[in-house]
Amino acid sequence: MKKILFISYDGMTDPLGQSQVIPYLCGLTRYGYRFTILSCDKPGNYESQKEDVFHLLKNYDIQWESIPYHKNPPVLSSILDYYALRRKAEQLHHRNNYDMVHTRPGLPTLVALWMKKKYGCGFLNDVRGFWADERVDGGMWNLNNPVYRVVYHFFKKHEKECLEKADYNTCLTHAAEKEMLKWDHANKTIPGIRVIPCSADLELFHPGKIDTDIRTAFAGKLGITGTGLIISYLGSIGGWYLTAEMMRFCKKVADKIPGVKFLFISPHRHDAIMEAASNYGIPPGQLIITAAKRDEVPVLLSFSDYSLFFIKPCYSKLSSSPTKHGEIMAMGIPVITNSGVGDVKEIVTKYKSGYVVEDFSDASFDAVIDKILAGNNFDKQKIIDGAEEYYSLAKAIDGYCEVYARILS
Repeated sequence: MKKILFISYDGMTDPLGQSQVIPYLCGLTRYGYRFTILSCDKPGNYESQKEDVFHLLKNYDIQWESIPYHKNPPVLSSILDYYALRRKAEQLHHRNNYDMVHTRPGLPTLVALWMKKKYGCGFLNDVRGFWADERVDGGMWNLNNPVYRVVYHFFKKHEKECLEKADYNTCLTHAAEKEMLKWDHANKTIPGIRVIPCSADLELFHPGKIDTDIRTAFAGKLGITGTGLIISYLGSIGGWYLTAEMMRFCKKVADKIPGVKFLFISPHRHDAIMEAASNYGIPPGQLIITAAKRDEVPVLLSFSDYSLFFIKPCYSKLSSSPTKHGEIMAMGIPVITNSGVGDVKEIVTKYKSGYVVEDFSDASFDAVIDKILAGNNFDKQKIIDGAEEYYSLAKAIDGYCEVYARILS
């Protein structure tokens, strides 16, 4: 039985850990792999949600080790987290003698490359994003600050080293694959890249499996009457999620469709959502804002006629495969989104599963709103079938299994 150490700087108590780490690894245990997950979890999240994570893992050959995530002081906290991850990874390796380390970008790849050099572990470089560029584009690193500029260039050099020295690479989008192959590799051979998009749990996100009693309870709690247009937004706001542009779009919809409601399914920053809506003149009565546990998200999405997300169309987003896109498609809900983000435009076009704006001008917004007013003519089942074809968790697991076999053979 092959033993794998999976290192994540995202916590398993964060939504991303529960949607884009645990389901993959649980599926891979069926192929005889034994996992240890090493993650950095925010202390508050760990205390409130650790039992949920243990429950998700209890029937699988997966051990979970968590260390605290430190946010402050900037840079120094990351150095502290790196050494804590490396120290814990070394302790775990002495105990378990891992065959391979599977990591996402950033601090975990520093540990994985170190373990490959010191212990000869296999290394899967899972490029879930252009990590350093995401921090710049998301406003976390200001390159006018010389410290952040040094850190940025360090990680860009490290990013290329990982691509070249890993035993294999995966990424989320064809756009990212094309970009990475254009980088100057000084005649070094890249071992290979496989595109495996973010996947949706099609068993969980399935309109036919919605508990009607729970749905009725949510409708009563949130004041959803079952009449009128509902446009949802799923996930966190801020960073490269363009809250202002989405609110401006919502305001233009509200001006033309007075009875519309905007349902925000978001884990936090509800006051910021209210404030942003108020800034654009959207009345509180047209807003529905709620947090949700993962198993409640499909129920809440089921109220949607459309689901909206605008993401900053910047360099780092070439590598982005929004988890929410697969989950929304799996529910048969058409999206309203923008171009310039990974392969999203190509997917929406291929599966006729929504509307894409090329820019954030009034003209582009009005064109989409006119189509909404003309009626929702999307084929719900075809959108679901598209999710099955492109975002299937089972296909993603099979893809990772093939990559694992290539590295470990």
